Amino acid sequence: MTQQQNDTNERFERGWQALAAIDGEAGTRVIDQLADIAPDFARYIVEFPFGDIYTRSGLDLRQREIATIAALAALGNATSQLKVHIEAGLNVGLSRDEIVEVLIQMAVYAGFPAALNGLFAAKEVFAARALQQAA
Repeated sequence: MTQQQNDTNERFERGWQALAAIDGEAGTRVIDQLADIAPDFARYIVEFPFGDIYTRSGLDLRQREIATIAALAALGNATSQLKVHIEAGLNVGLSRDEIVEVLIQMAVYAGFPAALNGLFAAKEVFAARALQQAA
């Protein structure tokens, strides 16, 4: 195995562990859904954001998810990804109140429609999680 292949495998392993810890089943579903259409893109997602960025030491996972939730809400067109990262925020220790406050903050910088869309996405995630925990 070449050094480049070894480095790529280490990035993938590091990324897969981070993805599992942060996104849990939701992250695995995203990767699985790409397997038949864009398996290389699925690998890039595991290696770059999760293997390289999420594992950096500059921010903890809670801080990274706050930034991610804010960015996705501000985009206004990434509801599916926003829901995954709201769930991820809960997985890494953000409270529902913290997530709601991040989304309310987006009204100032991204507008009320983006904040509303984010809050409705959060409401769906919170409800689904409550059902899972009740089962």
